[in-house]
Amino acid sequence: MADSVFNRYMIINFHLFSAILLSIWMLPSTVRGNSEGDALYTLRRSLSDPNNVLQSWDPNLVTPCTWFHITCNQDRRVTRVDLGNTNLSGHLVPELGKLEHLQYLELYKNNIQGSIPKELGNLKNLISLDLYGNNISGTIPPSLGKLKSLVFLRLNDNQLTGPIPRELVGISMLKVVDVSNNNLCGTIPTVGPFEHIPINSFDNNPRLEGPELLGLASYKTNCS
Repeated sequence: MADSVFNRYMIINFHLFSAILLSIWMLPSTVRGNSEGDALYTLRRSLSDPNNVLQSWDPNLVTPCTWFHITCNQDRRVTRVDLGNTNLSGHLVPELGKLEHLQYLELYKNNIQGSIPKELGNLKNLISLDLYGNNISGTIPPSLGKLKSLVFLRLNDNQLTGPIPRELVGISMLKVVDVSNNNLCGTIPTVGPFEHIPINSFDNNPRLEGPELLGLASYKTNCS
């Protein structure tokens, strides 16, 4: 009799434990700690989306890899955010810096305002940063100089101010830089990858003083 009661007790506990495990698995990813999904959902909340292009961004899914405009690798890590020309407005969020496997951040031709988060400098695998054709203001963060895999940097047609960060000259992979049609100031770097960047990539910045003259002029000028 005692054995029968004990067995029934163990069966009940097993089913209870299984139910608890299942309930944990069914929790939204934001509760379970999917940091990439959390970061992207934070971006969604910061944006106005009149065309509902972010409708599939459901935080209850296990990962964001099934969301439209998101690409993941075979390990289900986010490698691409492709939201160019989608009529979004709002601002970028620091949480984007948590997408450590991200290679392409495409947010061009929208109506995004505010500044570029310095946390984007944490995206060590980023190849292309395309924020052109928005209303982004503030300065270009020097932290972007940490993006050693960056090949394409397109920030043109915004409202950016301040200097071109000297830190960018250390990105040996950089092939395309376009900061035209902003309100940048100071001088244009001419060393490192900037040696091969065409001068029209800096056009229509009335406060830019022209290419840096090495040995003849200081890079630091009256610029803020």
